[in-house]
Amino acid sequence: MNQLLSPQSAQRSERGTSLDGTLPDALRGELVAFRRDLHMHPELGHQEFRTTAAIKDRLTRAGLRPRVLDGGTGLICDVHPRLADAAEGGRPLLALRADIDGLPIPDTKTVPYRSTVPDRAHACGHDVHTTVVLGAGLVLAALARRDRLPQSVRLLFQPAEEVLPGGATDAIDSGALDGVGRIIAVHCDPRVDAGRIGLRPGAITSACDRLEVALSGPGGHTARPHLTTDLVTAAARVVTDVPAVLARRVDTRAGLAVTWGRVASGHAPNVIPQHAELSGTVRCLDLPAWRAAPDLLHAVIDEIAALHHAKSEIDYIRGVPPVVNETSTTELLRNAMAARFGAQSVESTEQSLGGEDFSWYLEHVPGAMARLGVRTPNDPTPRDLHQGDFDADERAITVGVELFTAAALLDAARG
Repeated sequence: MNQLLSPQSAQRSERGTSLDGTLPDALRGELVAFRRDLHMHPELGHQEFRTTAAIKDRLTRAGLRPRVLDGGTGLICDVHPRLADAAEGGRPLLALRADIDGLPIPDTKTVPYRSTVPDRAHACGHDVHTTVVLGAGLVLAALARRDRLPQSVRLLFQPAEEVLPGGATDAIDSGALDGVGRIIAVHCDPRVDAGRIGLRPGAITSACDRLEVALSGPGGHTARPHLTTDLVTAAARVVTDVPAVLARRVDTRAGLAVTWGRVASGHAPNVIPQHAELSGTVRCLDLPAWRAAPDLLHAVIDEIAALHHAKSEIDYIRGVPPVVNETSTTELLRNAMAARFGAQSVESTEQSLGGEDFSWYLEHVPGAMARLGVRTPNDPTPRDLHQGDFDADERAITVGVELFTAAALLDAARG
């Protein structure tokens, strides 16, 4: 690991102490084992009972008092200074967020910790996110026992990130943000080397919603389309014209885009059908444009359908808004990473068109997400998220833990 650390951080790690928030060697090994256990037993959203129990058990053994969320999976746990009243003075908490669910895809890797559950895998790095927040909580708890923790920190282990509109909304309803003033998170990035993070102020992910459209008409014979509603043509015009109209009604810098994934209509070549169905996604890089998108899409689709005398029913399913990193929290993460591993360990990152339900927290409190590098340095193999061969360089766990602990200490010092 030392080749991925600054000389100062490597020296602190060799001392085997967590008095300054660094990760002790003994705990590092335990966290790698914990991550591998999670990786072998992935659970889908709202089914993470084993994962929740494992996290709760380890936090309880550290003398903490975790609380399982109302839905039965996921939990929150506050780490308080030993003399909380004197040290805090009512200061809002800093929350560290992890997501704990896996994906419904097979694990195709050949490793000892390969998933033991058929067609289930931690192919997005949530096992790493969970381990990082757990490790940070254990280090912060050790600081609290030695009167070295200046403010309370909330550990938030959220279920069902992969399920629209995301388990973040359930966590918020369960009180996960009560008393929280700021929230931070990491997300694994297989394009960034382990030992580094990617940061971007402002929007770092895209909004992602789902769109379902049903068109209907009286149907008829293809020999007489002028006597009925040519529903296939109407559906085709919705497919092609909706994106074109949006390009003229919304500032292109907002990145509002509709992409169709499914179109279905008809059963015979000489019969004009009575029904057509279209399904797609709506992605948007801009928060105000995302908020206006449902009304706009309803109006545009209705207009196009009406031109072809088709009736339209539209189901616009909110997914997640874009993650918009608040500037001061982004700088907190930058400064924390630089303090532990040097300024060269932070790189700029692009805005992704993927969605992340961490954005729901940012509708309530300021916060930021960093991209945690999990690529083994000098590994030329291209990898991506949501693929069966996804894996993480486990040295990233130490980086994530020390990033979070340093952020907690710096945030307290900023007041």
